[in-house]
Amino acid sequence: MAMTTAIPTEIKVLMNHIYELDKGVRHMVLFTCKKRYSEQAIQRLESQGIPYLLQPAGQQNLNVYFGRRECLEAIRLIVTRPLNQLTPEEDFILGTMLGYDLCAQCERYCKRKNGCKGECQGKCDNCINKN
Repeated sequence: MAMTTAIPTEIKVLMNHIYELDKGVRHMVLFTCKKRYSEQAIQRLESQGIPYLLQPAGQQNLNVYFGRRECLEAIRLIVTRPLNQLTPEEDFILGTMLGYDLCAQCERYCKRKNGCKGECQGKCDNCINKN
């Protein structure tokens, strides 16, 4: 009797991202996975000729950016440190490049730029939700 090995959920997510890239739904993807899956992820991307960049994300995770070469070149210039250390402008550009909701990115940018954490419930001078 042959044993089958289940495909880890993280690799299934990667395969879905690759499918969307191939179909033109996305031009660039940020895939975060446990470091133990990095070899599988890299093998899959290289076997399909997909350019990628790697960035550590804490002790156990890895950020894998992949997609169109011109997008990755911009990422190489913008994302030069951990994501939580990006400026509001860099964070906005990255989110927009990844295809995140534009209005949500604008709101996130304004809150980060103005120093509002959204906890003021519209009471601080910098809140965009102020009545």
